[in-house]
Amino acid sequence: MQPQRRYQLEASQPQAFHQEKQIFSEPLTWRYPNPPAEEEPHFPPNFELRVPTPAESVSVLCGENTVRVEAKKDLMGIGKPVLASDVTLGGCAATGEDSEAQVLIFESELHGCGSRLQMFEDTFIYSFTLFYTPSPLGSIVRGRDLSINIQCHYQRKHDVSSGALKPDWSSYIDSKESEDSLSLSLQLMSDDWQFPRPVHEFLLGDMMKFEASVKQLHHTPLRVNVESCVATVVPNPDATPRYGFLFNSGCLLDSKLTGSSSRFLPRTHDDKLQFEVEAFRFEHDEGGMLYITCSLRAVAATAPISATDKACSFSNGWREASGNHRACSCCDSDCGNVDGILGKTSTHLRQNALIGPIVVKESSQMKNL
Repeated sequence: MQPQRRYQLEASQPQAFHQEKQIFSEPLTWRYPNPPAEEEPHFPPNFELRVPTPAESVSVLCGENTVRVEAKKDLMGIGKPVLASDVTLGGCAATGEDSEAQVLIFESELHGCGSRLQMFEDTFIYSFTLFYTPSPLGSIVRGRDLSINIQCHYQRKHDVSSGALKPDWSSYIDSKESEDSLSLSLQLMSDDWQFPRPVHEFLLGDMMKFEASVKQLHHTPLRVNVESCVATVVPNPDATPRYGFLFNSGCLLDSKLTGSSSRFLPRTHDDKLQFEVEAFRFEHDEGGMLYITCSLRAVAATAPISATDKACSFSNGWREASGNHRACSCCDSDCGNVDGILGKTSTHLRQNALIGPIVVKESSQMKNL
């Protein structure tokens, strides 16, 4: 056995160190290194960045008296079809469906399905709105409300003659051209009656303000009247439930039937007639949705106020908007048939107008919006 080696560490004595200040004759040139250069992105060959474009999912055909709208069931352009029941044209459901092309079809008269009419010097425009309201999936939704504006543009018709122009009015019954240049319209107005109301929502008890008007180019002056109005929950005046609040050739009965403040305003212009109806809802209707269909009629402004040509409302008795209150004496009975009294040769024009959907909410519902 080899003897174990022993090591002995000898402690060294501390040595004295001297610290001196180092002096540089030139400034230091060291700097923080630059960050690495960003590499240009590398795309596959022939790669193109695509800019999102709106889905061409709606087509429109404007006819002489009707409009046809076709909407792809892939309305959002994301490859997922929507439910047909979630899409309406101004509140009107689809009238047909092309299952092979996956297209919903909507057909309406120009004055139907909540259309709005705008009149200009040389053209007039019918505007519709296609609504998509996705149904909830339990407590969640995987879609968003969508509205698409649709317009049909038409040229006005003008009479052109090589003869000298006559400065006086020409009767609107003289030609079909003149009749086509007339337009009766009905719209909801703002509280001050200055502008069309942009939102068709009301609280129970609010006053819904309506203005009927006739626009004309080269006719004898006309007076517009409202013969009848009926409210329904769908855009069909014959549907049930229904409430006829104005009928009998211009008798506004709502105030007499329900004690409301509904009334015609005093007439200040022959070509306009204003009336207001206290907002209401149908019983057991949770949605509070209304469609108002009115029959409008225009006659020569020189025609006398009569039992079949009047605007009467009830407030401590029947009152006529032009001041001829005796014309309202038949409102509690039968004012007769307009066509039977006027005859085929009478100068008048009639047209139906639809406004809707109008939503009437309770106060608590409006506060929670």
